[in-house]
Amino acid sequence: MVNSPKKIPLADQIIKHMKKLNFALLMAALLLIGVYSCNQAPKSTDGQDENSSEQIQHVYEWRGENRSGIYPDTGLLKVWPEAGPELVWEYEGIGNGYGSPVFTPDKMYILGEIDSLACLFAFDLKGNLLWKQDFGEEWVKNYNGSRSTPTIVDSLIYVTSGMGNLYCFNRETGEEIWSVMMVDDLHGTYPLFGYSESVIIEDGKVFCTPGGADTNVVALDRFTGDIIWISKGAGERPGYNSPQIVKLNDRNVMVNFTAYELLGHDTKTGELLWMQNQDNTKPEERRPGMGDTHSNTIIYDNGFIYYAAGDGNGGVKLALAPNGKSIEEVWRNTEFDSYMGGIVKLGDNLYGCGTAKRDFKSINAESGEIGKVLKIGMGVVIAADGMLYYYNLAGDVMLITPDPLNMEVVGKFKIKKGDNEHFAHPVINNGKLYVRHGNVIQAYNIQE
Repeated sequence: MVNSPKKIPLADQIIKHMKKLNFALLMAALLLIGVYSCNQAPKSTDGQDENSSEQIQHVYEWRGENRSGIYPDTGLLKVWPEAGPELVWEYEGIGNGYGSPVFTPDKMYILGEIDSLACLFAFDLKGNLLWKQDFGEEWVKNYNGSRSTPTIVDSLIYVTSGMGNLYCFNRETGEEIWSVMMVDDLHGTYPLFGYSESVIIEDGKVFCTPGGADTNVVALDRFTGDIIWISKGAGERPGYNSPQIVKLNDRNVMVNFTAYELLGHDTKTGELLWMQNQDNTKPEERRPGMGDTHSNTIIYDNGFIYYAAGDGNGGVKLALAPNGKSIEEVWRNTEFDSYMGGIVKLGDNLYGCGTAKRDFKSINAESGEIGKVLKIGMGVVIAADGMLYYYNLAGDVMLITPDPLNMEVVGKFKIKKGDNEHFAHPVINNGKLYVRHGNVIQAYNIQE
């Protein structure tokens, strides 16, 4: 294990940051100078400032580049054989779970639960296991197993268990660098179905959502695990959401859901810029498992935030102010109500599944009007090379043409191995489609 300099206990760090926050508010009131910044930008381990334009990071994460669900592969099949694409390899033994794989140029990483332990697996691209590293208890209270995707930045890999345990490992060896427990160390609150966040990185920071009353959203130094800033947010438990970072001229804004709010934070200072309430569940009816599951990462495009919150406001388009400090609702359509299958935006249209009506549909990003609907069940959607890929809860994997008015299924096969629910988001990498079903992951050749 890499030994970092002696660290201040996290409990003391929290007290220090809360005192700083209160002092900042007092200074703002007395001096009328706005928000007083108590935190200095951290330095990276090579002594370079975290905001230096000279730092080039190689990031591999949840739902691909920019967390968009759109993969860059080209030259892919436009129609599948009747039996489906060729199975190249499969591996049985990754443990229970629903987390997706993530790829570097030469390796695949994935999380699973074995004998109540959270495990990180590293494979080569031919499906050979290179190493396995456990990192404490995994969630086994319901829907046993992993529920997040590793985030990789350069030589480091960041993983979160359903128990809210955040670890940083060396990506080549699996050696632990540091760890933080979101409940024990950051005073977080367990959601009903466990923590499901795939953490996000910006420069020298890693962001997480413990969901504590005072420690709601936290930024940590990604090299040491030390606290950089703390936000009270809405003071509510996590919403099973993996954040997105919107990059603007004035600031970067991290956008994510907690149980009943969409939050926008300044990534540098931790200032809560705005919130939008998910108002479909009355306050008196709010409790764990009631209206609090918002698993879809938002999409940002050309000044607008798009999201689908089937357990919240449904499909929504928000105009984000150029300075990132405010939002305005443009449209809302409660029929676009995916809550965990992801959404993608191709051109002027969004695609995702329905919940109240278990189907797959398109919606016009300008008007918010529903277009073509396919009655193929609830599921997960990703895209590549101008085509949609859909994995439904019955285990059917489908290839779909993305015509918003005339979508058509042009290929289909069934996942027959593995166990439990078909929840994992598929991934496309180097011309192969990867599908995880519980303890099994399979790689299919979809290259022309």
